[in-house]
Amino acid sequence: MRKFTLYSALLIGSFSWAATGQNADLNGNVTISKVRLLDKIKGGWAGQAIGCTYGGPTEFRFQSTFIHDYQPIPWSRDSVRWSFGNVPGLYDDIYMDLTFVEVLEKEGLDAPANAFAERFANAGYMLWHANQMARYNILNGIAPPQSGHWLNNPHADDIDFQIEADFAGLMSPGMPNAAAAICDRVGHIMNYGDGYYGGVYIAAMYALAFVEGDVRRLVESALEMIPPESAYAQTIRTVIQGHREDPEDWRETWFKVLRKWSEDIGCPEGVFSPFNIDARINSAWVVLGLLYGDGDFGKTIDISARAGDDSDCNPATAGGILGTMIGYGNIPESWKQGLAAVEPLDFKYTTISLTEVYDLSFKHALELARRNGGAIDGETVQIKVQRPKALPLEVSFEGHFPKERRTLDIRLNDTAGEAEFSFDGIGFAVNGEAVKPSEESPDVDLEVEMAIDGEPAARSMLPTADRTRKPTLFWRYRLKPGQHRVRIKLLNPSAGAEIRLSDVVVYTAPAPRG
Repeated sequence: MRKFTLYSALLIGSFSWAATGQNADLNGNVTISKVRLLDKIKGGWAGQAIGCTYGGPTEFRFQSTFIHDYQPIPWSRDSVRWSFGNVPGLYDDIYMDLTFVEVLEKEGLDAPANAFAERFANAGYMLWHANQMARYNILNGIAPPQSGHWLNNPHADDIDFQIEADFAGLMSPGMPNAAAAICDRVGHIMNYGDGYYGGVYIAAMYALAFVEGDVRRLVESALEMIPPESAYAQTIRTVIQGHREDPEDWRETWFKVLRKWSEDIGCPEGVFSPFNIDARINSAWVVLGLLYGDGDFGKTIDISARAGDDSDCNPATAGGILGTMIGYGNIPESWKQGLAAVEPLDFKYTTISLTEVYDLSFKHALELARRNGGAIDGETVQIKVQRPKALPLEVSFEGHFPKERRTLDIRLNDTAGEAEFSFDGIGFAVNGEAVKPSEESPDVDLEVEMAIDGEPAARSMLPTADRTRKPTLFWRYRLKPGQHRVRIKLLNPSAGAEIRLSDVVVYTAPAPRG
């Protein structure tokens, strides 16, 4: 792999305001050519596609551990082309973004949250975790921002919006606050708190990558968007501090982050498990790659992938951000092999290709720059650079701490339609699924009623269809401390179909610190 440093990118590139100050005036305005602006937008989308392809074979195969250097991650001139043709679902990082780009194109840059939510909820692709819970909520009458709030979405702190916020930064060159305003309309569809901050921080890094030529300054400046007291901001600062103390060995910083911030208290599948889809830990691996990659594209995505966990999304994000900073033309050819062949092809579930989204994001960026005090003058664009403004504090699962994870192994069906379990705590979340009789059987919607301590608590439909399923079946937080009894009753039994309750996560109040 050819060594490609940020320094060489700045020498080759036609624009490096942060490094040289050549195009910045005293009012914080930056002038960039249209050619260079488009090149950076292309670098962001292409970098994301390359990073996703590179990390795809390792996704969640290394949970709460890293990939050693002696273990190769395959890459060849056919990797991108093969993945596009054979595993199109790998690119959920991109086709999710394209859903929102399409809304902006059809309804304008002022498209409301419900327009994004409706398109997202009715899209044909499969979803998981916070995204799928938000889809279920929207289809069942819970609109954003409540669809992403932790009281309605047990996956509120998961990674989902982090991997879908790229578009907001790529259309906001030098304007992180404008990117955050777009994030507010989209990110609260599926996330809250640290999960929401993951998307805002990533979008801010993309936005600032248009006008910042130093990776360390980039990650620190974008962090100004995030409330400093949040666990998310503290996690990222642990990465920054680790790199400052030991800029050579990323594994030392990896251990520091894992030791301090790897507790997942939200996602019911991740609690008491090495599986970690929490936004802050996966954002940490993005920043780890950016800092220790030192401007080298291949090294950056390799480290973000080797850090483990969601190891296709993280190098996709890191590659997209660095690709924006250095531009498409400065991504080494060894990493762009096969890309030209797939750029004209529509991503699965969309009618948009990379070639088309390059132009759409460019179009949206020009309009947004104009709206935020910039100007278009012939072949140049003047951007009024924004100083990041911190968001209000949001905290998911506040006052809740996992106490136990207990096997239930309960099945509700046409012969056994009611079950109970008890726990001592202030909240719970039940993992499980609604299952139809066989693969060939038609899907059904099973109606259930939940009561807590003898009082009706919820009535809901549990579809057996994958696209509309409810990923976490039952939960309730903020209960009074003490013993509670939960009763679940199947109201419309269907021959052969059943509801499987696998286990329950129980929450208690954190012990006071002495």
